[in-house]
Amino acid sequence: MATVPTEIHGQHYISLGTFRKTGVAVYTPIWFAEDDNKLFFMTSSKLGKYKRIRNNPQVKIAPCSIRGKITGPEFSATVRILPPEESCPLALAQHRRLPRNHARMNRPHE
Repeated sequence: MATVPTEIHGQHYISLGTFRKTGVAVYTPIWFAEDDNKLFFMTSSKLGKYKRIRNNPQVKIAPCSIRGKITGPEFSATVRILPPEESCPLALAQHRRLPRNHARMNRPHE
């Protein structure tokens, strides 16, 4: 079973690197939650990162500041877009008012 890297544990933000169809990476700082050795985050299906993930679920993640400055090593991961019926631990009260899609990242076996 893949585990969340120790460098990610306890962080508030990670840099999520998604890939355009051309292969160029686009890095975005995101707020996330950990549960059962998985990372969860929420985003709108109208945003570019969602569309890039839909086209290519392979991503890069790294701990970062709120502004996206990478503060640790980068890791490969796979994102899975969750259907609405699956729960997400990140569904906090402030996000419940807005329609969001949930995604889950699994680290590949090393």
